[in-house]
Amino acid sequence: MSALDAVRARQSWSKVGDTAPSREDLLPLVAAAGRVADHSSLRPWRLLELRGADRERLGTAIAEAQGDDTPSSKPLRAPLLIAVVASYRPSEKVPRWEQEAVASGVAHVLSLLLDEAGWGVIWRTGHYTRSRPVATMHGLGEDEELLGWLYVGAKPEGKRPGRRKSVDARRLLTRPPSPLPGGSLAATPDAGPTEAGKKRDGKISVAKREKKKSKKKDKRDKKKDKKERGSKKT
Repeated sequence: MSALDAVRARQSWSKVGDTAPSREDLLPLVAAAGRVADHSSLRPWRLLELRGADRERLGTAIAEAQGDDTPSSKPLRAPLLIAVVASYRPSEKVPRWEQEAVASGVAHVLSLLLDEAGWGVIWRTGHYTRSRPVATMHGLGEDEELLGWLYVGAKPEGKRPGRRKSVDARRLLTRPPSPLPGGSLAATPDAGPTEAGKKRDGKISVAKREKKKSKKKDKRDKKKDKKERGSKKT
């Protein structure tokens, strides 16, 4: 299978079976995922395997972060959770956002490799990823942030993964606007939406929403009138 085929076939699996790849299975995939573009080769990331009781401890940490009395059952949805950690390095060249992008790239490539290897994967996050109890449970340092977890398990037989919307590549792959006399810019034929276009599109969508609301209101009023007429007759 080519890289293009693997990317096209990848899907997120919200429900997975009870088996998971071993550490030995993961090591070559992690090594391959680590070859993402990495300015200055800082490797500003690390991964943690959460198995068995680790997941229960995470459930307790999530509950603490949310002020709940009962441990969260979310980490028990897969036999293996791979925590994705952005581990920032001191650098004058590479800002934190770029280092976080590297960590995100590793997570995405690893999810692709796991999917190609036959495992069901979904990348889950949540507001509690940046909470103190969850950070403490993962043993994060001061210059580290949790980007979420890859939930990994067997792909259930006879079940299909979640749907994904098709990508309109022509709309997303564009050219910069062309300069005009006087310093203004003209959108090229294949360019993305201009500010004027965005405003126009925004006005159209607002108008559509208002029209829809008006139709619903008219429908309710008609039903109300009909009901009142019926009650007067009786």
